[in-house]
Amino acid sequence: MAAKSDGAAAAAGPGPEGAAGGARGSAGGRGEAAAAATGGPGVTEAGGPGPRYELRDCCWVLCALLVFFSDGATDLWLAASYYLQGQPTYFGLTLLFVLLPSLVVQLLSFRWFVYDYTESAGAPGPAVSTKDSGAGGPIISTKDSAIAFRTKEGSQELGPRPAPSSASTYRRRCCRLCVWLLQTLVHLLQLGQVWRYLRAMYLGLQSRWRGERLRRHFYWRMLFESADVSMLRLLETFLRSAPQLVLQLSLMVHRGGVPDLLPALSTSASLVSLAWTLASYQKVLRDSRDDKRPLSYKGAVAQVLWHLFAIAARSLAFALFASVYKLYFGIFIVAHWCVMTFWVIQGETDFCMSKWEEIIYNMVVGIIYVFCWFNVKEGRSRRRMTLYYCIVLLENAALTGFWYSSRNFSTDFHSLILVCVVASSFALGIFFMCVYYCLLHPNGPMLGPQTPGCICPESPGPCGPPADAVTSPPRSLPRTTGAERDGVSVGGERAGTPTPPVFQVRPGLPPTPVARTSRTEGPVIRIDLPRKKYPAWDAHFIDRRLRKTILALEYSSPTTPRLQYRSIGTAQELLEYETTV
Repeated sequence: MAAKSDGAAAAAGPGPEGAAGGARGSAGGRGEAAAAATGGPGVTEAGGPGPRYELRDCCWVLCALLVFFSDGATDLWLAASYYLQGQPTYFGLTLLFVLLPSLVVQLLSFRWFVYDYTESAGAPGPAVSTKDSGAGGPIISTKDSAIAFRTKEGSQELGPRPAPSSASTYRRRCCRLCVWLLQTLVHLLQLGQVWRYLRAMYLGLQSRWRGERLRRHFYWRMLFESADVSMLRLLETFLRSAPQLVLQLSLMVHRGGVPDLLPALSTSASLVSLAWTLASYQKVLRDSRDDKRPLSYKGAVAQVLWHLFAIAARSLAFALFASVYKLYFGIFIVAHWCVMTFWVIQGETDFCMSKWEEIIYNMVVGIIYVFCWFNVKEGRSRRRMTLYYCIVLLENAALTGFWYSSRNFSTDFHSLILVCVVASSFALGIFFMCVYYCLLHPNGPMLGPQTPGCICPESPGPCGPPADAVTSPPRSLPRTTGAERDGVSVGGERAGTPTPPVFQVRPGLPPTPVARTSRTEGPVIRIDLPRKKYPAWDAHFIDRRLRKTILALEYSSPTTPRLQYRSIGTAQELLEYETTV
């Protein structure tokens, strides 16, 4: 679900006010990026006090680890129990739903590690080249490198690191070899997510203990690591825990009577894992975007309960129907997945950096939609959510009704109890969903005054930064279309036609509290892509080359830079980016 771009370029240098400082980005690929350090006004601050890593964030990660281990341990324990009982079919299915998704996720995680830890191969010569931008400052290209730069104290000049000695080179190679061996071992043991959880917690604690500049650097890296592990866990839980939950519930219903302790523990752990992963994903996504208010822990707990009861009702309805009509259940699941995947595709999502990865992502979202609601489209989701849950209610009623019709109505009181459990669980899920949206939503109560998503409601004034500015640690962006790259016509205007200032305040923004005090000095990292809209991740979260470039520029800058994305409707700025390679 994450992708690397075809190329990335970054530039840093002091430019004239309101301009890009002479920064230019090449037009060679879909995910190209340009970064420029400017002193122009109109971009809000990313380097203010900003959010801090708190102890409750650490407790949330520890709880996530507990959920992860309990889910995996109960599934493996149950598989061993089936094997000892001489039930090879159940043993094989249970073990398959554990190992296959885990292997897929570990391969993806290791692929990310390889790209993050490998210095990109490029042309011989220095990894960072410096040229005169013609606008009063240098331009540093990082298209094929993720090596950090260094800035001379009190100087604007940037250059490559000095050549290391043979002893330091040998030590560095030994360290890199140890890291490679450790990561290989961790992923072979299927513990890639555990490593990323621990690393995110370590980086968060470092951001809490270090000085101001290093605090911001570690906080950015912590957000990147949290985004990676949340995406990996979302993929794994719906490939492993969801089918495992339906399988074990079906076996319990088929046997009848009081369920055994071990299958009950396995199904409970799978259910909690699904609900927790969905809530954690939404929390990390909101925390990563400065244009959205962060999700509180009360809201996250409400989301856990919402998904817990909704998925429980859905899975039990599946299990009841599958215990009698196995073939028809398979047909129903495939048909529902196809319909939901088509629904997601026609919504034209923009999560990934390439077409094929977007299709794969839509297919995974289709699997999620088999069990629960998952917002993938910008804008108010009330109507789409209402339509989805109406469909789910009808399907649950039909599946449960078909199963109940095969039972003995007069003597089978146990069946009636299961039907009531399905109905009451679904009702509780809807109740906690209403609690979340009416009382605990980050934008405020649904029935009361809402705020559009600013972060800090301290000072009066217009809300938030311009649409193309990022004001706090890393967030995401949309793909650049061919028409945008060619610069022929953007937003109905020809390139080069007079346009309003790039950073003017757009009319129509509600007069709500400002996110933070604006800052008109300091470096700005400009990204030659329009910003992706929520609920998508920002491009520097899913494009790993862009992430490496940003971290390198941020580490080399004496002050924390701000991120700024290209304005889609501004042809003049597009021409600045596209005319020089």
